[in-house]
Amino acid sequence: MNLDTLNNNTICAISTPYGNGGISIIRVSGSKSITLVDKLFHGRKSLTEADAYSIHYGEIRRDKNDVLDQVLVSVFKAPHSFTGEDVVEIACHGSLYIQQTLLQWLVDIGCQLAQAGEFTQRAFLNGKMDLAEAEAVADLIAAQTKAEKDLALAQLKGGISNELTALRERLLTFTSLIELELDFADHEELEFADRSQLEELADEIDKK
Repeated sequence: MNLDTLNNNTICAISTPYGNGGISIIRVSGSKSITLVDKLFHGRKSLTEADAYSIHYGEIRRDKNDVLDQVLVSVFKAPHSFTGEDVVEIACHGSLYIQQTLLQWLVDIGCQLAQAGEFTQRAFLNGKMDLAEAEAVADLIAAQTKAEKDLALAQLKGGISNELTALRERLLTFTSLIELELDFADHEELEFADRSQLEELADEIDKK
């Protein structure tokens, strides 16, 4: 999937666990997400006029005689959302019938069903997170202990990414110094790189 494909596709999926429950969340992401959901949502005002980071109460219906549910709709606007795109999250009642019908209605008006992990993939492709942070999302969802949760959350906040960035900068510095020495190989008295520091850095990388 490339960015051109992302710009043309609006995806939808159930973001809460499968099954009946009190509340279910349907997430919609893409450049047309707000206008498409607005075709089904009927509240005090149009979602196209809604502010970012706002929540709206209303009904999901195709016409006055075909009301599906009473919902809360959260609006997030690009680039300040999880995926970096316009995002709408619909909090509906957790009936399997309501969930599946709402997804079908969204598909009928132009959405596509999201593939597994596609919301996180879009966040990565849109520069909202790096690969380590994207993997941390899956780890955080799968965490079953406090230790697993803490590790995944630290990675999601950029802990590992920050360490890798710092190591990369140090490696680039030493690489440039070594290349400089090679350029002046005929001058044995010149030494630009500190060999002890290079060994310490190699040990540090090995321990990571």
